[in-house]
Amino acid sequence: MLTADPAEAGRRAVGEAQALLGGLSPTFAVMFASAHFLGSAEALAAAVAEQTGPLPLIGCVAQAVVGGAREIESGPAVSLWLAAGVGPVETFAMEFVRTPSGGAYGGYRFEPGGAGIHLMICDPFTFPPGDLLTHLNKHVPGTVVTGGMASGGLAMRQSRLFLDGRVLSQGAVGARLAGAGADLLVSQGCRPVGDPYTVTGADANVIYELGGRTPVARLQELAAALPVKDRELLTKGVHVGMVINEYRTERRQGDFLIRAILGADAESGAIAVGDEVEVGQTVQFHVRDADSADEDLRRTLEQEAAALGGRPAAGALVFTCNGRGSQLFSEPSHDAGLLAKTLGEIPVAGFFCAGELGPVAGQNYLHGFTASIALFP
Repeated sequence: MLTADPAEAGRRAVGEAQALLGGLSPTFAVMFASAHFLGSAEALAAAVAEQTGPLPLIGCVAQAVVGGAREIESGPAVSLWLAAGVGPVETFAMEFVRTPSGGAYGGYRFEPGGAGIHLMICDPFTFPPGDLLTHLNKHVPGTVVTGGMASGGLAMRQSRLFLDGRVLSQGAVGARLAGAGADLLVSQGCRPVGDPYTVTGADANVIYELGGRTPVARLQELAAALPVKDRELLTKGVHVGMVINEYRTERRQGDFLIRAILGADAESGAIAVGDEVEVGQTVQFHVRDADSADEDLRRTLEQEAAALGGRPAAGALVFTCNGRGSQLFSEPSHDAGLLAKTLGEIPVAGFFCAGELGPVAGQNYLHGFTASIALFP
């Protein structure tokens, strides 16, 4: 909806979303609004509630929003996604409280063996999801989480999170869809370069040796061997891919969990990465560009289309990085447009995130520069 008036935007968004349901009564809603609604988030939420009645709803104000096959990166926009027949929905709010030993998460309990999926939208200033996801992976196996970090606010208490009829400025909001079947897709958009190496020296998130040599030395070797185009990408930003399945003999794009390099020490030759690394792990350097990101998302969606076997998808929620869009691709609405082209023009809502949540190889992670998609067959 391209209007900055919250009452009108709410009315029009509900009307268009309800039309896509074909007469069914909605039982769940997800709403994303552009940053133009930071000061009028409460009025927007009230306008939507007036039209739909009491309805479980989550969402946020974001830097940019996705609606259908479009990504609106400038101008006011509201994207509302209504669902029917997804089974019981439990919405919740969470908070993170710092303690002398680190911190504690509260407000919602993830039950072991819980069916369905959890959608989560987090405030990047007050709710770090990484440790929560690690805890769930270790202690609540089978829990599946997808979503993103809100991107509409630029400072503490400026985020706006929607939860049912309320608007929150901190913590996280979420919804457990206990009976919904959804295919969760994560496209990391990177391409491996050079050779894989075994980690022979590491401590926590610092790698000291790769195959008996320092990571910096390995990077220098790699740069010297790469063609000019890849060498330029290497200087713009190199990433580390950690092999997901050590038993797979042939590894390709998509077989790695991608993590950023946070820093390097010229004296020791060590590098720090955005996750813990263990001795014996296999890693490979990766580069990212528009072609690699397009290829990875295209491959992911084509595999999903093949798995659906011609059956239509009912809808999708898209959580794409705010470093993608027009900052990465030459054409507008790349991710949403490719989804529509591959899977049809289904009801889609989403937003540009400051970090994306999504499972890779059965484990939940916080990502960057990815497109994380919840597809409802």
